[in-house]
Parts: sequence; C-alpha cells; structure tokens
Amino acid sequence: MSRPGRQLQRLSSDSSSSSSSTSPERGVDDDNDSFMLQANDSQSSLGIEVDQEPSHDVAARLAYEERCRVSPVARLPAELLISIFARLSASSDLMSCMLVSKEWARNSVGFLWHRPAMSKWESIQSVVKSIRRADKFFAYQDLVKRLNMSTLAAQVGDGCLMGMVECKRVERLTLTNCTKLTDTSLRPLIDGNRSLLALDVTGLDQVTDVTMMAVADNCLRLQGLNVTSCKKITDASISAVAKSCRHVKRLKFNNCSQLTDKAIMTVAAHSSHLLEIDLHALLNIESPAITALLTSCPHLREVRLAHCTRINDFAFLDIPSNPEAPFTLDALRILDLTDCNELGDKGVEKIIETCPRLRNLILAKCRHITDRAVLAITKLGKNLHYIHLGHCQRITDLSVEALARSCNRIRYIDLACCSNLTDVSITKLASLPKLKRIGLVKCAGITDASIYSLAMGEVKNGKRVNGASVLERVHLSYCTLLTLDGIRVLLTNCLKLTHLSLTGVQAFLRDDLLAFCREAPSEFNDHQRDVFCVFSGTGVGRLREHLKNEKAAQVIGDTDSVTPSMGDRIDDDLGLDGDGDDENTGVDSDGSNTPVISLDVHGSHRDGQTPILHGPSSGSNSGVLFAAGQHHHGYQYQPHLYPWTSSAHAGPSDPSGAAANFSQSAPASTSFMPYTFWSHGSNHGGVGSSSQAPQSVYHDPSHGMGAMDVPAGNGGQGGGAQHVTGMMSAAVLDDVDEGDEAFGEGSEIID
Repeated sequence: MSRPGRQLQRLSSDSSSSSSSTSPERGVDDDNDSFMLQANDSQSSLGIEVDQEPSHDVAARLAYEERCRVSPVARLPAELLISIFARLSASSDLMSCMLVSKEWARNSVGFLWHRPAMSKWESIQSVVKSIRRADKFFAYQDLVKRLNMSTLAAQVGDGCLMGMVECKRVERLTLTNCTKLTDTSLRPLIDGNRSLLALDVTGLDQVTDVTMMAVADNCLRLQGLNVTSCKKITDASISAVAKSCRHVKRLKFNNCSQLTDKAIMTVAAHSSHLLEIDLHALLNIESPAITALLTSCPHLREVRLAHCTRINDFAFLDIPSNPEAPFTLDALRILDLTDCNELGDKGVEKIIETCPRLRNLILAKCRHITDRAVLAITKLGKNLHYIHLGHCQRITDLSVEALARSCNRIRYIDLACCSNLTDVSITKLASLPKLKRIGLVKCAGITDASIYSLAMGEVKNGKRVNGASVLERVHLSYCTLLTLDGIRVLLTNCLKLTHLSLTGVQAFLRDDLLAFCREAPSEFNDHQRDVFCVFSGTGVGRLREHLKNEKAAQVIGDTDSVTPSMGDRIDDDLGLDGDGDDENTGVDSDGSNTPVISLDVHGSHRDGQTPILHGPSSGSNSGVLFAAGQHHHGYQYQPHLYPWTSSAHAGPSDPSGAAANFSQSAPASTSFMPYTFWSHGSNHGGVGSSSQAPQSVYHDPSHGMGAMDVPAGNGGQGGGAQHVTGMMSAAVLDDVDEGDEAFGEGSEIID
C-alpha cells in the first residue's frame, strides 16, 4: 500500500468513533474477564466504521451513549469491574451488585458462585435447584470452582451429590468424611471434568478403584490427592493415577492398607514434581520404595513415614552417594519417622548427610537410636526448629546438651520417656532463646532445678539474657519429683504459658487446684481420670492467680518466719520479682521452720551433680541457702576451693563415699537432688573454719535415680549416717496418653 493510502486509512479510522478502548481483545473462555461463555461486553467500546454499522445496532449504540452520559460508572471496562468485585467478601454485597444492571451481574455472578455455600441443607437445595432450572439466566454449573460438602459430612449421600454432576469445571473437590458416598455418585461427577486440581475423599471407605480410574482418565491436571483411609483402593488405580497425572505435587495415602511398594515406586518413577507425600501406617511399604522415592523426587519438601514399621536403615543407606557430586535433598524440610522402630544410628546419620536443611525431624519411638544419632542431628545447626525424640530411651544428657548448644533455634522439643535425662540437660535446653514448647512427660529424673531454669532461661550476672520467656506449652506429666513451689515460679515468670500438663504429679492432685483443670477425655478410664491434671487456656491464668493469692496469704499470716522458700530464694538471688523484673526488696517467707534448699543451676558440674547450697542460720537444724559465688549472711561459697572428686558418691570431706540413702520413692512434694551441706554448730565461723567445711552429696546418673548418700553432720553432733526416705512408695506409671502430650501438628496436603 502506498504512503498516501496509509495516511487516508489512519484518518478514516480516527474519525470513525469518538470513544475507543485500550483494552485487549479476550476470548470467550477467558476466566480473567466476566467468567461467562458469552461475547465480551467491552467490545462495544471499540471503534467501528460508522458507514458500515448495521441499522439495527444504531439504537443500541445510542442507548449506550445515553447511559454513559447519565452514569459515568457505566464506562468502566469489564476488567476494572471484576477487580472491584473481587474485593467484596460478603455474599450479600455481591448479590446487591448483581441487581444493579445486567453488565454488573455478568461480571459479579462468577464470584458469587465460585464457592457456593454448602453448610446447610437449605443452601444445598437452593444450589441444586438453580443448577437444574431450564430457564436460568447464567450457566451456574460452569461457575462452580470449589465444592466442599465436608461440613455436613456423614449426612451427605449419593443422591445429594448427583445433583451436582453437571458441574464439570470444579477445580477443588472436598468430601472429607462423607462416608455415605460411593462410586455411584463420584464417578459421574468426575467423568468429563478436565479442570480438577485437588481431590480430598478422606474417610470414604466405600470408594474403590472405579473412582480412581475415572480420576486417571479425566483429571490430567491433578495436583493434590488425599485418599486417607480409603482402604479399598489398590496399587492398580494409584499406579494409573501416577502415570496419567504427571503434575501431581501432594499425595496422602494414610491407612490405605492395600498399597505396597509397587504403587509407591510407580509414583516415584512418574512424579518428578512431587513436593509432599504422606504414607502413614502403610504396613506393607519397605525400604526399597522409600529409596526410590527419595532418589527420584528431588523437590520433596515433606515426607511422612510414621508407623511404616518395615522401614530400616537401608531405606537411606542405599541412596546413591558420589563424593564428587553428592546427592542431597536440599528442599526437604519435614521428615516424620515415628515408630519406625527398625531405624538405627547409621540411618539417622545418612539422613542428616542427605537432608542438610531439615527443619522438623520426628523420631518418636525409634527406640534403637542412641547418643550417636542425636550427635549427628546437631549438624543441622540453626536449620532445626522442631525435634521429637519421645521414647528414645537410650539417649542421655551428653547428646541433649550438645543439641542445645548447636541447634539454638529449636522452638519445639519432645523428650517424653527419656528416663536417662537429668537436670543437667534440661537446664541447658532452658537457655534456648526461641523455645516455645517442651515435652518432658515421664522424665522421672528431673527436679525443681529444671523448672527454675525453664522459668528463668539463660541468666548472666543476675540478668536474663534473652528477655521475657516465650514458653507456651510445657508437658510435665508423671515428673513425680516436682513441687508446688517450682511450678509457682514457672507460672510467675512464663506469662505466655497457655498449656501446662501435670498428670500424675502428686502435689497437684488437690481439689483447690483441680478446679482450674480441664475435663479428662471421655475415653479415659477411672484411674486415668483420677490422676488427670492438665491446665490450658484460661485455666493456666486462673491457676497462676490462685497460687499467687495463696502465697500472699502465707506471707501475711506468717510474718514471724524469716526462712525463704526455694522459689523466693531463686528469684531474689537473680534480683527478680514475681514478674521477672529487677527489684531491690527483701525476700518473702513461706513460714517454714524446716531446712530449705536451693540450687547452683548456673555452675559447671559433672552430669547429675548440680549442688544445692546451704549456709548456717540461727537454728542448729536450719539453713540459709545461696547460689555459688554470692554472699549471704557473711558466707561465700567458692566451688574452686573444693574440686569434685572422681568418686561418684564422695564429696570433698567424704572421700570414701560412705553414707546413708535417699530413695526415689519420695512424694511429689519433696525435691531430692544432689546438694552441698554446710554443717555447723552453735558457733558460726567463716568458710575457712574447719567446722564449716562443706560436705557434698552426689547423684551418679549411671546408677539411675536410686539411693544416694548423705554424710553425717547435723550441727557437728555426729551420730553416724542418717537415712532419709520418702513418705510414699513410687507408683507404677502407666503409659497413658494424656490427649495432648504429643504436640506434633500435621499439615494439610490440600491447600
């Protein structure tokens, strides 16, 4: 075309219309426009040759121009209207928009039907009726993108779902626990649906391979599949889904008891984009399938293998290793190996080598692992946030201390039933600055020393290093050596605490305290109900206030006493008041005339040998306590003057280690722990006085919580060794699930 011809064409185009749009043309099936399979309304704003305009459109154009003159909002293109309507969350607002005009209705109806309300029978009936109407103004069945009928669950049957079979553009279908549904309604709903991205049929135990084959044949865009407890599904259908749905990212096969290695290996071979997989309680799965899964799916972020009891070390040891190009799963953040009881130290070491950026590691009930495995876990360093080692009874203070030193960003840790642990390791864990939850159920060796450490955190020069405590949940059930005083300190200083479990702790089985306890689960037997003691939510705050008032009443009623309690002395030694703030006031008194004890919880001592320090007082049988290196009543304890000896039971003045016994069968209100006596008589000399030489008692962790020796002294009166025992025998502790002791949280596989 010549240059003058082009100029004439441009001039003709410019003069053909007074209003033009910059909006691009859109196809009839464009979801970003009006959600409707109709011509785009914004086409009317495009420039048109006047001389070519059909006569019957002239009236429509004039009507549109008049509408724009009267209401400028009518000039808004569909894109802007849709963007505005998308910000309206209330269905009533969207309904009002639909009543403004046909144009507004076309651009807002999609949001109203995107996820129809299915929480009431009336709503379901209304939806089905609208879809089935022959004279409906919109194709409502094509507007439904998300369908969730799990609210009514067991009430939903095949007849109800059959009313929705015309909805062939559903992207997310959630039918959790709709146990009456069968293949009869599911297969017709899925047939012809090419848009399905996520399917959740959890608990539908009547669903079979028929439905899964329909998924494989139709839903090629599937990304998430949850078939938890669908026990009739077999390897055949899961293999078909894996081969057809190549974009799958999340799979959940919990309790699908018929699945074997064949299905999992097929998934591994065809699902290179897999991010999350949950194989909980697949008892037929063995190590080769796990090796194939980890090797073939390099983008995995979550792998849950809880109760896959046939998995052993070779599931990880057989992962190929090339020194020149080591294979690693850098994306893996969560690994759950609960009750994989064939797993040992070598397997854990290989896991850490292959998955160096693990954030959550769950090894509960992996009873074969030892300190060697935990020391390997320390290599995760700051990446580790959540660690569950419950029932790993072979681990000791050695590895737990190393874990606390190396992984200082731990937020959740569970050490339930790790009976070898003592105050030494728990005190170290208490220094973790981000620790929110700690589980110590049935750690029978811990005492109030651990509780004080958890309450105060890391302390240097009388000040908290990390500010206020962030502890939220503490599980201390069946820690029978704990006392009321220790828990009072914990509650006073941990103001964010929302859960405290003390089931089986004798000191808390009091009617006035149980009044703040929550109800025991209905499935508990009588014995479990008798010892149940869990405070949560507002109950924690009410318990805190009750203990505070009780303490205040004791102080007012016993003003004659000058002997401080353990909790008061700890607070005062650190210069802290009840809220953990600095203060210069004197100590409170609990009115007790018996010797009281305190702990050097911040010193460096052998495992299980944290001393409790006593100083002389006005009475021959009472003591004043103080922390190492601090002055009280003219005395100062200097641990470097009295180094620990090599004998497990011998102190500086007791080289032979012979003495009487402590018993583990002490009541929960008595705290037994290693400590140092200041024996004294009527004369109160200094530290250098021969009559004031400290005598130490030690607890050897290798001997468990058995007998410990107490040297004679008692004010210089001699008289041989004295035997100190509890007032009740140790009760046999049942392995009771408290209902909320394991604070692991599962993640939804379908977003």
